[in-house]
Amino acid sequence: MTTRSILAALTLAAVAGAAVPAAAQQAAQPLGGPVIPGVCLLSREAVFANAAAGKAASARLQELAAAAQTEIEAERQPLEAELRALESQPDNAARRQRAEALAGQWQTLQQKAAHAGQEVEATRVKAMERIANEAQPAIAQVYATKSCGLLLDRNSALGGNFANDLTAEVVQALDSRLSTITFERERLPQAAAQPAR
Repeated sequence: MTTRSILAALTLAAVAGAAVPAAAQQAAQPLGGPVIPGVCLLSREAVFANAAAGKAASARLQELAAAAQTEIEAERQPLEAELRALESQPDNAARRQRAEALAGQWQTLQQKAAHAGQEVEATRVKAMERIANEAQPAIAQVYATKSCGLLLDRNSALGGNFANDLTAEVVQALDSRLSTITFERERLPQAAAQPAR
C-alpha cells in the first residue's frame, strides 16, 4: 500500500467518523418548523390515558379482569389437582371414564374463561365509548377556541411544530365535564362465547 493510499484511507476514515456523529445529531433533533395557523393536532389515546375518567376506567377494568381471573382460578386449581391425582392411578375403565369427564369440565372452564374475557372486552369498549362521547364536546370547545380549521391525529405526524397540540387542553376540559366513571362488567349471552364453527 502506498503512502497516498494510506493517507486517502485515513482521510476517508476521519470524514466517515465525523459524519456519523453529525448524522446522529441531526436525527436526535426534532423536525420543528413554523406554526401552521388553523392546523391543530390531538392524540385521543393520550386524552384517554391522561384524563381522570380514563384513569378511573383503566383502574376499574383491571379490577374486573382480576375478579374474572379469580373466578376462573378458583375452578381451575381443583380441576388440575384432580387431573394430577388421576395420572397416578392405574389405567382401567373407571379411570378413563373419569378422565373423559374431567376433559369435559376442562373444556367448559376454557369456554367460561373465554366468555369472561369477552365480557371484560365488551365492558372496555362500552366505557371507552362513553368517555369518547363525553370528550367530543370538549374537543369541539378547544378546537373552536384555538381557531382550528383542520384537526389531525398527533400520532400520525412524523415531525413538525406541535405548538397547536390540543391534547392537554382537551384533557382539562374533559376532566371538568367527567371526573370519574363507574361501571360493572357487561354480561353477554353465553352463546356469544362459543367459537364459530
